[in-house]
Amino acid sequence: MAEKDYRLDPEELSILDSFNRGEWVPKGENLEKYRQAAKRTYAKTHRINFRVSEKDFRGIQVKAREEGIPYQTLVSSVIHKYLAGRLKEV
Repeated sequence: MAEKDYRLDPEELSILDSFNRGEWVPKGENLEKYRQAAKRTYAKTHRINFRVSEKDFRGIQVKAREEGIPYQTLVSSVIHKYLAGRLKEV
């Protein structure tokens, strides 16, 4: 399996190094509860179909490729951010 090319800032690199040295240990408090909540949060249980122009579709594919994710995941993320009020107009 190929590793993704992640670009980490110095703080993220420091945290990753600390984790790799084994300095982080789970407390185990409600760990299963949080795992299940995470699964439910990101579970894709509904399918939607809609039409977009050829130009927009190609643009979505290009942006997704730049991000290293499938285009369906990009579209889902945009919808999620919009609904959460985190999608910023440029």
